Amino acid sequence: MKGRISRIGSYAISSSIRDHQQQPCITCTTFNILAPIYKRLSNEDQNFRESDCRTYWFGRNQRILDWLLYERSSIICLQEFWVGNEELVDMYEKRLSDAGYVNFKLARTNNRGDGLLTAVHKDYFRVVNYRDLLFNDFGDRVAQLLHVELIDPFSQCRNGDLRQEILIVNTHLLFPHDSSLSLVRLHQVYKILQHVESYQKEHNLKPIPIILCGDWNGSKRGHVYKFLRSQGFVSSYDTAHQYTDADAHKWVSHRNHRGNICGVDFIWLLNPNKYRKLLKASWSEAVFGMFKVFEECLLRRASLTETDAFAFLKADNDGNYITYSGFCEALEQLNLTGHKHGLADEETKDLWVQADIDGNGVVDYKEFQQRIWKTTWSDQRNDLNDEDEDGFVKSSLEQTIGFSVKNAVLFPPEVEKGRWPENYSLSDHARLTVMTHPYRKNISTEEGCMVHAMGCSNSSSDSSWESLRFHEIVLCSMNHAVYVLPYRTAPILLLGRVAQRTIFKMITDFNPCKLHFLFIALGASERR
Repeated sequence: MKGRISRIGSYAISSSIRDHQQQPCITCTTFNILAPIYKRLSNEDQNFRESDCRTYWFGRNQRILDWLLYERSSIICLQEFWVGNEELVDMYEKRLSDAGYVNFKLARTNNRGDGLLTAVHKDYFRVVNYRDLLFNDFGDRVAQLLHVELIDPFSQCRNGDLRQEILIVNTHLLFPHDSSLSLVRLHQVYKILQHVESYQKEHNLKPIPIILCGDWNGSKRGHVYKFLRSQGFVSSYDTAHQYTDADAHKWVSHRNHRGNICGVDFIWLLNPNKYRKLLKASWSEAVFGMFKVFEECLLRRASLTETDAFAFLKADNDGNYITYSGFCEALEQLNLTGHKHGLADEETKDLWVQADIDGNGVVDYKEFQQRIWKTTWSDQRNDLNDEDEDGFVKSSLEQTIGFSVKNAVLFPPEVEKGRWPENYSLSDHARLTVMTHPYRKNISTEEGCMVHAMGCSNSSSDSSWESLRFHEIVLCSMNHAVYVLPYRTAPILLLGRVAQRTIFKMITDFNPCKLHFLFIALGASERR
């Protein structure tokens, strides 16, 4: 398989499908097709756009459709779809419908002219539900949420208890015209994940695969990428090519209007039963992760020391700690608050609560180090094995599906080597197609609850469970409902009374002297 990855677009995918014809596969394509209202035809006259020349935009979009229908992906997600032109919309809807696709389009707010189109093939999916997500923010960006169920030819994976449902998201994030918009883009991803989480709660969905497609307008070095990785999502293209997070230079997918080339188009995959941080915790980490970059820009320093950053946040305060007022003042100086696209008051308070671990109203140097400065951005652990490595017993297994990435290609092929071909004219983005295989996946109903005990304040050498004290206990059930127990000084012994069962698994190593975060899995009967 590895030897085939470099082959051109459709041929690589088609070859992979033939090689695995005994196994059903799902293919997914994401493509920003460059709306004619944005495509410049003259460097001298910036207002002369392709939308003024029907012959140009009609021919180019016919060629785009030819490629899409030749590749015949199970899922097609398009960005910069020219929803404002009825002839183009009809052309896509007719040709895709005739080829067996169910189509959903969504315009950006405030009549911006372009939007999104998501199409799923009727041979592969039954549509369960569809939702629009309007950000209503700067840039008028939107997203689509599609809930689908796999149908034949996947009957061989099916049994009476096997769920074969997927959530698909298509979006196009704001272009980062300047650093102040980084927070807006992060907010947009946060809204998407909040919406997905709310949808799962509303429909009482158990864990199912989530696929996020689109033009993310940010590279692997950016905050959006790190935020999604912290939630357990993996880049399908990088997975197929065995690239790490550090391999940002290996491929590109876009040449922007400034002439810069970068990799911004992703198909993200999250399989069920991955351990996930609480979404709000990942969000706080993401914002704290922006502090260092923004402080360096504000203070005009190439490298900011930990001491300098702490001094900036505590401002004129004489004590060796940060006050809430000083924290808010620093956020405004960093341009994270004080304008309509900045953090809301409630979000600022949430950040403060995360930073003030012991809840005494100030953030000391140790808390600053732990929560603000040394943000790890760690991606989440792999799926918990169905056979427990540590000898703990799991029971009441139920089945769902996961997706294994088998291949991924970018077209034109030059972009896979980090180059942009001058003779490529279909778009200013490359087309990304990923091939996956669905597989049966066991998840244990014994993992029905997670206890997130935050902010261990114990400093003694006593290693007994009773000596550990926590500031907050959060129960997160498998349907993503979150329950907060306000035991800010409750000994862990109380967990036994709440859970009414024996704790059977610790996710992290137990060291009460150094522990700051403790994650414990509880049995399904603890669901409240």
